[in-house]
Amino acid sequence: MADEVLILIPARMAATRLPGKPLADIAGEPMIVHVLRRAQEAELGPVAVATDSAEVAAIVDKAGGRAIMTRADHASGSDRIFEALGKVDSRGSAKIVVNLQGDLPTIAAADIAAALRPLADDAVDIATLAAEIKVAAERTDPNVVKVVGTPVAPARLRALYFTRAMAPAGEGPLYHHIGLYAYRRAALERFVRLPPSPLERRERLEQLRALEAGMRIDVAIVDTVPFGVDTAADLERARAMLTGQT
Repeated sequence: MADEVLILIPARMAATRLPGKPLADIAGEPMIVHVLRRAQEAELGPVAVATDSAEVAAIVDKAGGRAIMTRADHASGSDRIFEALGKVDSRGSAKIVVNLQGDLPTIAAADIAAALRPLADDAVDIATLAAEIKVAAERTDPNVVKVVGTPVAPARLRALYFTRAMAPAGEGPLYHHIGLYAYRRAALERFVRLPPSPLERRERLEQLRALEAGMRIDVAIVDTVPFGVDTAADLERARAMLTGQT
């Protein structure tokens, strides 16, 4: 499997809420290096950072990683990793491509690996992660994306919808979607060529494009949600969480 899996980490410097965040220092190392280390620890296959920044590329190289330069005008991380895929694996050796966001410095290596489990089923095009919501306020928080799915195996759902609303209604757990995706290569190629879909535009959730096109997304359920860094306050919290743990 290791020869067939490629992990790509999109990283751009122009984040609206926290410009330059890939290079933000956390416990003595840039955030992108923390994410790179977690990906390497998963031991799934080669890892590369896809970036439009020479500064990010230099930091990744210094840390012993591999950086792939990409265009600056990509609309999404999916588009960025697709360009990088063509450069790092033009022969098509990688059959599974993992898109790991570059702002998840606390993600567990085991959870990265867990995202591949649904792809053991040939019917699945894309796999992703979620964790049960434990904090009541998150149930109605539009910044917490929920996945609505039907159980198909222990700790695994088939995704029916993704939403910022509280869903589904009624008694039972709600699941917090974690934005890490493992694509079959053919599924990624198809996905990036699809136009933005109506529900994607309405919810502002790119993964709905795949569902609206009839692609199957399955979800591996993990225990915790990794902490994402989007704001200066998030950065301070990540520093507190990772100080002394690297």
